[in-house]
Amino acid sequence: MRRSRAALSAVAVTAVASIVLAGCSQQSNQNSGQTAAAATGFPETADAPDVPGKPGGVFRLGIVEPTAIDPYNAQESEGILVNKQLFTGLVQVEPDGTVIQGVADKWGSNADCTQWTFTLKQGTTFSNGEVVDSASFKRGWERTAAKASASDVAYHLDEVQGYAQMQDGSAQALSGVDATDPNVLKVALSKPDCEFEIRGAHPALSPVPTVAGAASNTTYNDLPIGNGPFKMDGPWQHDKGIRLVRNDTYGAGPKANLDAVEITITPADQGAQAEYNGFRNGQFDWARMPTPVLAQARAQYDPQGQWLNKKTAGINYLLVSVTRKPLDTADARKAISEAIDRNAIAQGVFQNSQVPATALVPASFKGAYQEGVCTACKYDVADAKRLAQSSGLVPGTEVNFQFNTGGGHEEWTAAVKQQLETNLGLKVTYSGVPFRDLLKNEQAPGATGLYRAAWTADYPTAGNFLGPLLSTAAIGAASPQDVAQGDNRGRYSNPQFDSLLAQASSTQDDAKRNDLYKQAEKIAIGDDLALIPLWARQQSRLVDTAKFDNIKFDFFENPTLATITTK
Repeated sequence: MRRSRAALSAVAVTAVASIVLAGCSQQSNQNSGQTAAAATGFPETADAPDVPGKPGGVFRLGIVEPTAIDPYNAQESEGILVNKQLFTGLVQVEPDGTVIQGVADKWGSNADCTQWTFTLKQGTTFSNGEVVDSASFKRGWERTAAKASASDVAYHLDEVQGYAQMQDGSAQALSGVDATDPNVLKVALSKPDCEFEIRGAHPALSPVPTVAGAASNTTYNDLPIGNGPFKMDGPWQHDKGIRLVRNDTYGAGPKANLDAVEITITPADQGAQAEYNGFRNGQFDWARMPTPVLAQARAQYDPQGQWLNKKTAGINYLLVSVTRKPLDTADARKAISEAIDRNAIAQGVFQNSQVPATALVPASFKGAYQEGVCTACKYDVADAKRLAQSSGLVPGTEVNFQFNTGGGHEEWTAAVKQQLETNLGLKVTYSGVPFRDLLKNEQAPGATGLYRAAWTADYPTAGNFLGPLLSTAAIGAASPQDVAQGDNRGRYSNPQFDSLLAQASSTQDDAKRNDLYKQAEKIAIGDDLALIPLWARQQSRLVDTAKFDNIKFDFFENPTLATITTK
């Protein structure tokens, strides 16, 4: 699960927001016949050539308090940033999405993709000297899958035989994991998955040493011992910081160059502002920025080579409660979508740093991307009114719209609220709540209306968007009266869509699989508009290239800490 607190790197500034919103509403609703230039986003910065690394240096950055850094429950960007330095799984993902070796040096499946075999590199160890073998992976997976662990990310193991029994407490082991040969991990799946190997890059599938114990081991939770390029330098100081040092015994790949990484935990309600201030005063070497200063920061730091901007494997969208009125019909959801002027908000609020989305699957997944599959992602007030009228979404209808505070969403969500009220005459009940409360409210049986949402890939496949966000199995509720435990919090369910996903999963040919993904997205997004895409995900950072080389975004939107080297 890669839900993001601060999907758009924004911090609310009320005075700026009021000016921008006024400009948006005037330009967007003039109906003058003039079309504003399309928002294109900031240009991507080219990667600087890699240079040979050398040991030394301390790299400093800020994050907000993670949910967890222990593999069994590491889930959002902050926790995954730390976890990925401490642990290496079966495979790893390059910044461009290429899957490469991790602890496994080769892998393959049987003809129907239900049996997988991973051959492990010999001689790799945890930072405490314990050997990493097949039992280490079995131990880690079962620790994550155990009912008592109550892991939010255990579902990454849901295809492994025995997972369901571990989740309901009737079993204590994954029957589908065979670790009898220490150098070979064999995995039996409950259904075909021809892309199963890429799940091995997720923290939930990390190996753990014998000292990890159960997920309730608070000592290990705060001081995980892993097999990654860095190791902990003392326990996690909650709400203060985390310090990592190079793991000189790392054997699954090239050793890190940096001596240490110092991570300061910033207040959740300050986020990007604290990072930006820290970069400017020399405290941090990597930082997000508040939206109102993006253009200014780019103008100042891009000429110095300290500006980094990349399109990433993610999507910003509106989660819709599709089973409850007033948005329980496709026409009602399409009316909402067509009443939102994404282009005006991208240009006005985001200063042209974002690009309106017309699909759920990101453009970085070239084989599966289909621009324009969301036919209702266009701005068309006349058609929006027609669809609203036909679906009972008449003026005065009350629509809930909730976002999380402290993540920089006040400005753009206020713009969406204003457009829905102006263009459709709706009564938008608008509220901001803490991030954890937002997630809880989405899951509630009585959830209704719209919720701010974003998703970034856990691993490089379109299936990681379509399956978790839209499949019936991902609702995670036995009935409408139950809490939605999965990531399909809008509770969308379409048997034809589910069937296409199942076909894709059992298809070995990449091109044929991507075609099935496209057909599935056409149903869920093109026809049913089960959720409402808003902006393709694009990230900007400030980086201290005066002191460091080899700084890039990794696949998960974090810095490539293991490659960074001092000048």
